[in-house]
Amino acid sequence: MVSAPDAPVVLPANTLPSFYAGAGRIAAFRGDPAVPATDPEDWVASATARTGMAPRGRTRLPDGTDLGERFAADPQGWFGPGHVARHGDRAALLVKLLDAGQRLPLHVHPDRPFAQAHLGSPYGKTEAWLVLRADPGASVHLGFARDVTAAELAGWVSTQDVAALLDACNRVPVRAGDVLLCPAGVPHAIGAGILVVELQEMTDFSIMLEWDGFPIAPEDVFLGLDAELALSAVRRTAVPESELAGHVLRAEPGITSLLPAAADEFFHAQQIVGEATLDARFAVLIVDRGAGTLTGPGVTEITAGQTLVVSYAAGPLTLAGDVSVLRCFPD
Repeated sequence: MVSAPDAPVVLPANTLPSFYAGAGRIAAFRGDPAVPATDPEDWVASATARTGMAPRGRTRLPDGTDLGERFAADPQGWFGPGHVARHGDRAALLVKLLDAGQRLPLHVHPDRPFAQAHLGSPYGKTEAWLVLRADPGASVHLGFARDVTAAELAGWVSTQDVAALLDACNRVPVRAGDVLLCPAGVPHAIGAGILVVELQEMTDFSIMLEWDGFPIAPEDVFLGLDAELALSAVRRTAVPESELAGHVLRAEPGITSLLPAAADEFFHAQQIVGEATLDARFAVLIVDRGAGTLTGPGVTEITAGQTLVVSYAAGPLTLAGDVSVLRCFPD
């Protein structure tokens, strides 16, 4: 058995092409010109494969081993007893760097009951966005602004009336530092000019409400389900402004929780600035500013643009330096 590492592991980029284009923001954030500029997603510490592209999407550690296989070899070491009791050898979390070089098509992700009933998975796809970069005037579409009938939705989708779909949605301006939760079932589209850290449940389920003009195969639009069933996964009730109110990344010393309580059953995100002690747990780290060290049994030097995976076996760690780290971990 290959044991979980007892120190944080700095990860290489793990980028993927998609049906929308990137604009080089992942390469710029990482400081790595070898990252393909048009790849819009970097799947960090991933044991999930991109639908139709397996094994692409799954992370390989610097020694060449598959991360998901390493999880299975030593789940207690990677995740600890509490996590294993809830999720077994599954990470239950997927973290991405997502570079919207163009507006994404409007789509929705199923919740856990729908995924269990129709997709054979215990996980749906609630997600959250931590905005790292945003062009002036950037925005996202998030949830319908009014109640929408099933007939309205079906008509807009079948005729690809994109203007009507988008007009029915909340348009939310975003700036660097904003944090938004996107529950499963809520229609959404990240707008052009935005780089986010995306936390999500560890699936690749998307039901497309918009595909006109995007290279999306017909068989991929509704996850192989019939249209009526697929569209039943959509939250058609209005998402009020109170649910859209975001949080903000702040450069405050210490540990700051970033997500509302509604995210707790899925995942957590923290911003850690300067000196802090991190408890022993499986986590994905994104170094968003500065440079510093993570000290446990050994010392790991970290710098802006790096991504890391930390096992439970690494134990408590001390962060030090003029540095800001985003720490993502499952429930």
